[in-house]
Amino acid sequence: MNFNLTPEQTQFRESVLRFSKKELAAGAHARAHDSGYPWDVAKKMAKQGLLGITIAENDGGQGGSLLDAVLAIEAVAAACPRSADVVQAGNFGAIRVLAEHGSAYQKQSFLTRLLQGEAVISVGMTEPEAGSAVTDLATKATRDGKGWRVKGSKVFTTHSAYADLVLAYVRFGPGVGGIGSVLIERGAPGFTIAAPSEFMSGEEWCELHFADCRIPAENVLLGPGGFKKQMAGFNVERLGNTARALACGRYAFTAARDYAATREQFGRPLCEFQGLQWKFADMALKLESAQLLLYRAATHADNGLPSAYETAIAKVACNQAGFEVASEAVQIMGAMGFSRETLVEYCMRRTRGWMIAGGSIEMLKNRIAEHVLDRRFDQRPPKPKTSEAAE
Repeated sequence: MNFNLTPEQTQFRESVLRFSKKELAAGAHARAHDSGYPWDVAKKMAKQGLLGITIAENDGGQGGSLLDAVLAIEAVAAACPRSADVVQAGNFGAIRVLAEHGSAYQKQSFLTRLLQGEAVISVGMTEPEAGSAVTDLATKATRDGKGWRVKGSKVFTTHSAYADLVLAYVRFGPGVGGIGSVLIERGAPGFTIAAPSEFMSGEEWCELHFADCRIPAENVLLGPGGFKKQMAGFNVERLGNTARALACGRYAFTAARDYAATREQFGRPLCEFQGLQWKFADMALKLESAQLLLYRAATHADNGLPSAYETAIAKVACNQAGFEVASEAVQIMGAMGFSRETLVEYCMRRTRGWMIAGGSIEMLKNRIAEHVLDRRFDQRPPKPKTSEAAE
């Protein structure tokens, strides 16, 4: 078992890090506190080949691996944490589902602009009454002549304030087998976007409302029975969440380390105090162990469908490590860490959000326990017995 990156991977990571320091580092602070999408970064990344790393060359991508995309997130976040979101949007989740399952028409119509950094796609998944229980979604797609009408709403959708395209989970029929997805363009008849709300991280999101929203038949991405394929893509998206959480934790760790090496109290650098030495040792332990779980999940996912267990355990580990390390970095840096003059407090807020987004750590621990105990646990209450069964 080899824990070292290949020479090609090392060279790739170093080239992305050079690009990030040169092109992104100077504006890192301003981007972190701007709720809008960094379109300037997206276009630079498109030219650098950092969008579509995981997408086949025939579809306009780079034909690389998930681990390559993870390495890109790490290298970009080391210079500009906010810009790592652009790597996520251009390589994980919805864009991959589109690239893998989209028709030639859909790829030609939408994928090209996404890979050029001219547009961004969001996943309309969560609803007011269907969060972690995504199979309870109520948004419906109904036949209307040659097209479809979509009725329902979505909440807490990342990129919804500025996305040009929404990959919306919809119900074509009853049960899990009736769930699929459609592509809804901004400006489609019956599609309205509410005023933006703001997360603790500073990111904006909008309620999405579909009032008999009319879409052409060509915009059906995965019809009835497509739920499992969508969730396989969502497991990949979780790796993007996972990588950013860990990368933000490492950014905060590095900032706190540099601060402790130069900041003096009682005539000594902070790093000479044993209490802080133990903190850094614990932080390093959390980051390094979580990174191994992330790399394992990404590497195995490249060899087929991502393992739900390995994805879950990597996300929980990296979410917790990222947040705990960022929180400790704030504590080590004191008022400076808590101040918006640095990005350490920003990293703490961002990593806290990823413990909820993309599958809460509590829900994922349920999945991990199911793997460990080799049995399924239904979190829903038991269905009431029918009168016939009672007799």
